[in-house]
Amino acid sequence: MNPNYEKEIAELKSKIKSYQDFPKPGILFWDIFSAISDGSTCRLLQSLLIQTVKKNFPDVEALVGLEARGFLFSFSLAAELGVGCLPVRKKGKLPGEVEAYKYELEYGTDILEIQKNAIHPGLKCLIVDDLIATGGSITATTKLLRSCGAEVIGCIVVMELVSLNGRDNIPEGIPVCSLIKYD
Repeated sequence: MNPNYEKEIAELKSKIKSYQDFPKPGILFWDIFSAISDGSTCRLLQSLLIQTVKKNFPDVEALVGLEARGFLFSFSLAAELGVGCLPVRKKGKLPGEVEAYKYELEYGTDILEIQKNAIHPGLKCLIVDDLIATGGSITATTKLLRSCGAEVIGCIVVMELVSLNGRDNIPEGIPVCSLIKYD
């Protein structure tokens, strides 16, 4: 691993802004867009993600980007690593035959979908997103991928909100790598 890894993580963290009471009162929103609006920070984040994937998930065959910010990272990482890139989207956003998974949210339910022709049994998938909070989206995506016969080898996120214990809600045996942790 890069000897400057921790210093680079600190530099990235310094570029991420937070917004109190967004999108609703009581929420502190950590904005990755504030960091990636700068070209050098984009390159830094890309480098950190690639290093982390290569170290922790060397046998990955496909990166699964979660709607919508996970898309930003999964495509560029997949291109750099020479592996596939698969989107998981909300219901009704993907053409063709899809596999769907319905899951519970804090206030209601939602449905995630993936194109059936994009995935095959045994495909080693790494889930990619910008943030893990409660772990609901990553857990639902894990179950969706497993229902298609894929092997979920882990997930990587830029930021983790540790106090929400989302990592504890991820199915057992799924390693979670987060570059930045907030309390």
